[in-house]
Amino acid sequence: MTDADAGYRGVFGAFPYAFRATDSLICKSYVALGGLAALLLTVLFGLALVVLFGVTAEARFSVVRAFYVLVGLGAVGPTIAPVLLVARSRRRGEGRAAGYDAGLALAGYAFLASLYAGAAVGAEITPLPPSLGLAFPAVGCLLIAAAHYLRR
Repeated sequence: MTDADAGYRGVFGAFPYAFRATDSLICKSYVALGGLAALLLTVLFGLALVVLFGVTAEARFSVVRAFYVLVGLGAVGPTIAPVLLVARSRRRGEGRAAGYDAGLALAGYAFLASLYAGAAVGAEITPLPPSLGLAFPAVGCLLIAAAHYLRR
């Protein structure tokens, strides 16, 4: 391990590493705000799971509990993916196309906006059917994947 990699220790170390390694200001802002959003989502889903355990305490196994965990992972995973991809590419010294870091950061911001839009549709705040609420985050995930593969 080189001195440059000394601070990179998995998911938690990827955030400061990506912040230091990137030259893109928009990527630095996403590392900070995306990390905060991931932390808030983790707390939100964790507290929701605790409440769900209390409500379904009588049940030995609940499919709803497993569904909460999957939804939580589906929200937090793509939120941190741009940061992890930037940290990995910088650590490995991979030559990326110009704008790789900024493109991933913009896709990450688009995913966060799609989470909000999906929640608004799912809560029936809009005239759209609630079943469309999953479409918004799915498109946001695809944007992150597209930004990664198109800017390689």
